[in-house]
Amino acid sequence: MSQEPSSPVPPHGAIPGAGSGLGRRELLAWSAGLGAAWMAGKAAPAGAAEPVSKPRRRVWKAPKKYVMKKSINLWAFPYPDEMSLDDCFRLAKDAGYDGIEINFDLEGPFSAESSDDDIRRIGQSARDIGIEISGVCSFLFWPYSMSSNDPKVRARGIELARRMIQAAALLETDNLLVVPGAVYAPWIENFDPVPNDVCDRRARQAVRELLPVAEQAGVSINIENIFLNGFLFSPQEMNAFVDSFQSKFVNVHFDTGNIMEYQFPEHWIPILGKRIKNIHFKEWDKRTHEFNLHTFRTLLDGTTNWPAVIDGLDRIGYGGYLTFEYFHPFQHYPEALIYQSSDALDWMLGRKV
Repeated sequence: MSQEPSSPVPPHGAIPGAGSGLGRRELLAWSAGLGAAWMAGKAAPAGAAEPVSKPRRRVWKAPKKYVMKKSINLWAFPYPDEMSLDDCFRLAKDAGYDGIEINFDLEGPFSAESSDDDIRRIGQSARDIGIEISGVCSFLFWPYSMSSNDPKVRARGIELARRMIQAAALLETDNLLVVPGAVYAPWIENFDPVPNDVCDRRARQAVRELLPVAEQAGVSINIENIFLNGFLFSPQEMNAFVDSFQSKFVNVHFDTGNIMEYQFPEHWIPILGKRIKNIHFKEWDKRTHEFNLHTFRTLLDGTTNWPAVIDGLDRIGYGGYLTFEYFHPFQHYPEALIYQSSDALDWMLGRKV
């Protein structure tokens, strides 16, 4: 014969009623407990004993202040449709960011068609406004994959990456995010899948071609972990790839959100260790059932264990940029996203209590 439940509270916050699985006695016990709790919260009659005080509200705060710097990627801004680069720099500065990561494109103010002087002016403008360029990023590694089955596409990808290295140096940043290859990229129409071993061989060759340019420019080639590209999908694979070049100019650009569907960023951090040169913070919610560019979320609105991530970075001595990367500027009041994300980073870094 089953025992009576030791507590009138249903498990896991269940609500009694149809389909709850509670019998008549359990329902009565639960109702009695709820009624007592409700009455305890009501004001006591005059002269009666004071009710037990409610527990104090928990204060959520980071255990300490961390030295890492706040940054944001340009994709979070309505650029270039509604804001110029200078507008974005000023907004990021006003929102309290230390740096901003800008994206290299085929055309536009910061692109393959920009002259050296054009790029120098961008860097000087950021310095005049009072914000650092935390790094250079680009979507071009996908349509011009350096591991593509098309040799012309591979050659163009390496050519663009070489120019990105030069652009980073002209901006006076030493961080360039590089995606060295892809087995598959489902967000690129008609992408021709590349066998894993071939992708690895071509990616290594591409980085070897770029490395002398990077070393001369003083720019680090930071290899990013990607989702759904079938390449470098574990920290051990990433370490083996980066270490094979035996150069301080090949490091890791670690992205927290790109592995969240099946893995955990706090597990990668101690394995990657000092190889981490730059970071993307992307939020992800494991309660969702799809994984694409549209399912990333604003910071703190997901299931990432941010205290564990920050603590892990602190343990390996990371003191660089934490760059919020998001692909969907708010349709209305786009400035709100910039300030909200800055505020979230302040909470993570112990700047707020």
